Amino acid sequence: MHLNPYGADAVLLAVNLVTNPPLTPAELAARCVESGIDESHVRDGQVTAEDVATVRIVLDEWLAVVDASDEQKRVDLVNEMLAKYTEHPRLTNHAGDGWHMHYRPFRVPVWRLVATLISTGTALHLVGRGISRLGRCAMDGCEKVYADLSRGGKQRYCSPACSNRDAVRRHRARTA
Repeated sequence: MHLNPYGADAVLLAVNLVTNPPLTPAELAARCVESGIDESHVRDGQVTAEDVATVRIVLDEWLAVVDASDEQKRVDLVNEMLAKYTEHPRLTNHAGDGWHMHYRPFRVPVWRLVATLISTGTALHLVGRGISRLGRCAMDGCEKVYADLSRGGKQRYCSPACSNRDAVRRHRARTA
């Protein structure tokens, strides 16, 4: 069985990259490998400064999806990303590692690989988990992004630390 690289890992890669943007090709390559992208796609020297710069543009587009004011706007923005960065799905066994699906040609620049993964992964995340399952942290002063992977779909904070700080703040406000 081949794992789906277009699932939650792709959305978490987007969260990771917007939270702490890579500044160098080596940083982008390392983050891609950490997120589960096959190392053969991001070997040393394959990731360029252009990839880093273009991934930032893709992430700005993705942040517009996160910050969309309503469901229809979010859907429209995801559809724009899908139209721009993906192609018709195709079965492939390019590395002899089993049949699986790709939404891009086999050989593309790293920025395009990341853009395809993020746009397709986001679409699958929103359809599979709920259209509102992306957002910004509810803690005052925190602008970090989260992808809600919780069972109940009630995530409002980027981390347990922000959730705890906000709970303490609310408690102190009630008891003051």
